[in-house]
Amino acid sequence: MTNRPNSTLRKDAEAIFRAAVDRVMPERLFSYCVSLEDSILRVSDGESEKKYDLAGFDKVAIAAFGKASLPMAASIVSLLGERVTRGIVVVKAPEDGRPLHLAPAYRDLFSARSIRVRAAGHPVPDQRSVAAGKEMLELAAQVRTWESEGQKTFVCVLISGGGSALLSAPAEELTLDDKAAVTKLLLGCGATIHEINTVRKHLSDIKGGLLARAFAPAETLALVLSDVMGDDLDVIASGPTVPDTSTWRDVAAIFERFKLMEKLPEAAVCALRGGLAGERPETPKPGDALFASCATMLVGTNFQAIQEAERKGRELGYSTFVLGTRLSGEAREIGKLFSGFLQDIIIHAIPAKAPVCVIAGGETTVTLRGKGLGGRNQEMALSVLNEFEHFPVALRNDLRRAVFLSAGTDGNDGPTDAAGAFADAEALARARELGLSEALFLAENDSYHFFDKTGALLRTGPTGTNVCDIQLLLVR
Repeated sequence: MTNRPNSTLRKDAEAIFRAAVDRVMPERLFSYCVSLEDSILRVSDGESEKKYDLAGFDKVAIAAFGKASLPMAASIVSLLGERVTRGIVVVKAPEDGRPLHLAPAYRDLFSARSIRVRAAGHPVPDQRSVAAGKEMLELAAQVRTWESEGQKTFVCVLISGGGSALLSAPAEELTLDDKAAVTKLLLGCGATIHEINTVRKHLSDIKGGLLARAFAPAETLALVLSDVMGDDLDVIASGPTVPDTSTWRDVAAIFERFKLMEKLPEAAVCALRGGLAGERPETPKPGDALFASCATMLVGTNFQAIQEAERKGRELGYSTFVLGTRLSGEAREIGKLFSGFLQDIIIHAIPAKAPVCVIAGGETTVTLRGKGLGGRNQEMALSVLNEFEHFPVALRNDLRRAVFLSAGTDGNDGPTDAAGAFADAEALARARELGLSEALFLAENDSYHFFDKTGALLRTGPTGTNVCDIQLLLVR
């Protein structure tokens, strides 16, 4: 097959990425796993099924939060219709600071069912996050009042990635500034989402199973879209509706591992000491009776997106190879691996002779070393591009046969307006024209400005879903 220019390869990579994202859009996911026949609501996660007779409930409440909360809530409210009594949907605020603008279809649908939509900060919670947390707990208090008055209530909780920051309820004696400072420290030192959310759960009055406690004794069903490797329900959005297996000792170990004890706000240190001494309560654990009335089901994952990427790649004429869905570690180090894969494909036809599409998913981390702007996907792409510069001279011409793309399925990589970035010969040539050094920008964690200047950012806008990241290496 003849070589094609990088611009065409970019189009193929973007088409594969967008197909993967489309597969995990809430409306499509729910069409597979949620159905309503007369008054019978059925929900399946592919392994088990839950069935609820809505005729037996007087009230239905919707509680949605996360980057995919709008389409998730819209799908469920459209399905349940007039049965919905009240609700709240918490979404990520626009990056540019502008007020949230709802499409007329969303606005009309939600207002007709007394559902409020609130915007909040991410990845660091802000005052809007606290206000949203307060409103969510007020909704839970209303549900408990209905139950106490004999009005049986069904609560549908819709959870997606980003929920930890968007819904904030600082524990006693902690302020928003305390929690934000802790989150920034953890993000900056390269802590994993599992570690970050372990801490968040213990500094909150709403996470780590506490939202389920707030809605009890109402019958509660939580549907979850996973943005966490391994799809651990007690990690996604900090596990607000499931038992928490982590402890205050785990929190202490995380702080010690990253040498944060001397940097933490005093209130966080006091909370930790109180937890270790048994003076602060632990989060609800497995076996707690409160979870008898709360079911949590996983309905969307990175694996589903990767499967669709594989299908689309074959459709475009590539031999497809999936590395896995649990890619983790430092983004810049993982970038070096993809550079190595590319050389093996070119030199040895491993894992196959071109055209080849290598696919992976997961979530890497970035340890901040500089003062630049970017995200883990852009950093990985910049690392790949930096490795291109060190390719053997004999392979340089072959770079035009390849493109690497790393992007977030939510359309938002770090605190930027980009989903990710392309690494290819086109970006490298443009960098040379501009006199840009990949190594210097990488040292400053300034991948966004590098790719913005070279025209290699992928901008999709918020996608309405969130199932971790996708990496694609295409070779023709």
